[in-house]
Amino acid sequence: RKAGLIPAVIYGHGIKSEPLYVLKKDFLKIYKEVGESTLITLEVGGKNRNVLIHDVAKDALDEGIIHIDFYQVRMDEKIKAEVPLNFIGESDAVKSEGGVLVKNIQEVEIEALPKDLPHHIDVDISALKTFDSRIFAKDLNIPDSVKILIQADEIVVSVIPPRSEEELAALEEKVEEKVEEVKVVGEEEKAAEAEAPEQKTGEKKAEEKT
Repeated sequence: RKAGLIPAVIYGHGIKSEPLYVLKKDFLKIYKEVGESTLITLEVGGKNRNVLIHDVAKDALDEGIIHIDFYQVRMDEKIKAEVPLNFIGESDAVKSEGGVLVKNIQEVEIEALPKDLPHHIDVDISALKTFDSRIFAKDLNIPDSVKILIQADEIVVSVIPPRSEEELAALEEKVEEKVEEVKVVGEEEKAAEAEAPEQKTGEKKAEEKT
């Protein structure tokens, strides 16, 4: 990492895993553009290989990349991948009615040939016109060459009504009750801790008298 290189490994169906190093600046640029669901070309030993960025390990302290897994694919073999959803458009239920957009799914697992893997899937939320509107997995606009591997009736995104004044007041009251409860418990614990040394001192004096 200090030399501007990141350790990595490349493996895949029917091939032997190989350790290698990649230039940090080149990888960061590509990773920012394509993520982990887009096919890229990796040059290894003078030969081009079609790979996916399968896993990126990061340092727990500074979030720096410490290791990369590349998965080499066969162009004639379907693979599974997680593809992010890209929410576009504007919902009337949110804009006009003050509703809250609820994204139940942020990415979906798909199956396709490597050349057909989408970088992302657009979800047009302008279809959400009322609080009863829903966008299901079956509503996602994808090509025939791509298969979604989640239930067709799974809700992807919806809009819920805003909280009423009564609900907000009740919620605020509950928060205040919890704060008061914590405060009381804290004071009781402090009082108990203060009494404990006094009891021990009294016991010690009683022992000395005997």
